[in-house]
Amino acid sequence: MSAPPPEPVVIDGGDRSCVRLLLELRGRLEALPAGTLVHLIATDPAAPLDLAAWCHLTGHAYLGPLTGADRPAYALRVSAAARATDPASPWRPRP
Repeated sequence: MSAPPPEPVVIDGGDRSCVRLLLELRGRLEALPAGTLVHLIATDPAAPLDLAAWCHLTGHAYLGPLTGADRPAYALRVSAAARATDPASPWRPRP
């Protein structure tokens, strides 16, 4: 298993709705090693609530909003023991 990168991986979700954001995030996190710090840029007002709930569902660590960023951004850490979700509905556990 590879070591996590020393710098955060930045994912720019822009103004995507949380549904589209979670679809992209799910795919991107699968390719990252456990322990990777991710900074997600997301302007959807529901992002902090949806991201925290999704991290709770999957087992990734939601670290909260970043301060001092030009656009709203949130931090999370990739978990080695993440629970799989449905590829088409990342807010649902994989059956």
